[in-house]
Amino acid sequence: MIVAVVGPTATGKSDLGIALARALGGDVVNADAFQLYRGMDVGTAKVPADERGGVVHHLLDVLEPEEDASVADYQRSARQVVADLTARSVVPVVVGGSGLYVRALLDHMDFPGTDPEVRARIEARLDAEGARALHGELARLDPVAADALDPRNARRLVRALEVVEITGAPYSANLPRQEYVAPAVQIGLDCDREALDARVALRVDRMWEQGLVAEVRGLRDRLGRTASRAVGYPEVIEHLAGAITETDAKERVTAATRRLARKQMGWFGRDPRVHWLDARSEDLVGAALAVVDRAERTEQEAPGGGPGLGTDTRDEGPPVRRPLGS
Repeated sequence: MIVAVVGPTATGKSDLGIALARALGGDVVNADAFQLYRGMDVGTAKVPADERGGVVHHLLDVLEPEEDASVADYQRSARQVVADLTARSVVPVVVGGSGLYVRALLDHMDFPGTDPEVRARIEARLDAEGARALHGELARLDPVAADALDPRNARRLVRALEVVEITGAPYSANLPRQEYVAPAVQIGLDCDREALDARVALRVDRMWEQGLVAEVRGLRDRLGRTASRAVGYPEVIEHLAGAITETDAKERVTAATRRLARKQMGWFGRDPRVHWLDARSEDLVGAALAVVDRAERTEQEAPGGGPGLGTDTRDEGPPVRRPLGS
């Protein structure tokens, strides 16, 4: 069974993932889009190698900052890693807050190809007409997709219209279904908003102490389109360019990280299969192991030897917590 630790930033997912891997005889599989990048360590809160408790981590430091990351590439790589681990009876413990990456690994999700000419034409229209015009066209062609996409998210809108033109089918037909491709259990970490905001502030303080400004200074000329979107890096680059003070940069990083946490809760909070635990629990590892044990027993006891892909195991044991910070 794949064990996934998900939820908003600063809730302790990395530490719990390592603890679960040690308890279950597993390896950690990264599902954070920005921890894929070499050198982006402090700003992505990457656990240093000497603090991983001897647990092997996969899909960390596999891209250069100049390279663009794609969910489709991640899906192929991550599923191969999981297949290799399960073939050796090693438990894959997926850890990360990038919701689309987690879904791409765990759920049925297809990625249509791309067409540079089609994309260039749509991007030219984006420049000339604006994102809201593209959103209006998508609403006419695929109302379901338009309702799901933020009208300000130009990149997603361009991709949606590209897929519609290439495939002749609605973009929404390619959106992920909440159906696991292999038996899995998702453990979500959360805490109330006040506590989460305090954790975020402490994390940003720690990043500054660990040298975030120096890290960004060394990387700023190498950051590609994907890497440059990581929270913390644009704000520090503004400071290094003299546009804002270091204090302003730090405040902006804190605010942006809090917004990211809300966004992550919105994403994971919509998935009823996530088993929520309070990140402040005194026996968090024990509670998480109990969730895994119930999920495994449910699978073994289901008719036909398993529950079928995507089966929800929430009826076993205590009721699932609702997200506290949502």
